[in-house]
Amino acid sequence: MATTTYHSRSNSFPSQSHPIIESVEDHLCRLRADSESTSVCSNLASLTNLHEGINDLIQMPSIQQTLSQGNWINELLEGSLKLVDLCSLSREIVSLTKESVQDLESSIRRNKAEAATSADVSAYVASRKKITKMVNKSIKNLKSFNHKSTTDNDLLTMLKETESHDLSVLKSVLILLSGENEKSSWSLLSKFTAQNNRVYSESVAEDLSSLNIQKSTKNMDSKNMLKQLKSSEMTIQELEQGLEALFKSLVKTRVSLLNVLSH
Repeated sequence: MATTTYHSRSNSFPSQSHPIIESVEDHLCRLRADSESTSVCSNLASLTNLHEGINDLIQMPSIQQTLSQGNWINELLEGSLKLVDLCSLSREIVSLTKESVQDLESSIRRNKAEAATSADVSAYVASRKKITKMVNKSIKNLKSFNHKSTTDNDLLTMLKETESHDLSVLKSVLILLSGENEKSSWSLLSKFTAQNNRVYSESVAEDLSSLNIQKSTKNMDSKNMLKQLKSSEMTIQELEQGLEALFKSLVKTRVSLLNVLSH
């Protein structure tokens, strides 16, 4: 993947290189180079680290002065609010998924690992349908999300690229939680990332397709079902932790931008 660099610093960055700026650029370079072959959980961690650098960057007086010019700060605040909402929704879907998996596991164990009751399976299937509906609606609503930079200013370009990474990884989280892993499901996601044709985690090991058990429940013994559910629960736990950390970072970034606006 082509690497973007930020050459002209006179209008946006300090004239001399700064460690914070170099750190942010390094995080962005790693995301560009590695994100397509790295797990969703790893990408969530990378985004959290990136936002820590972004928050440090926004505290710099020269950066705050640049952000206060024009309408950039309002544009960035609008984007940050959408990302906070998207991350919050992702956390809600993770929580619903985790709850439904644990309920089905408990049902199987109550029946001494013989089988889950039909009522419990029906409740689980209904929950999965609800989650899939939430995912599809959320992705369609993101068609209007503008994460393209409308200026050649290096700072805004860097911040808008960060938004692009945030959006793409969070979309991948939603697709993963829906339990889809076929090429067709990834094409649904790719329609909304046409700018750089970046679809995260298509080739990584994470796979929650076993969550969608309604088509195979009758042919699956309870032992194998428990094994698959437990495996899915471990991935869900990692997603939960990654989203929690990213959510805090996104909120912190938003607060930093609001502080610039209020000064």
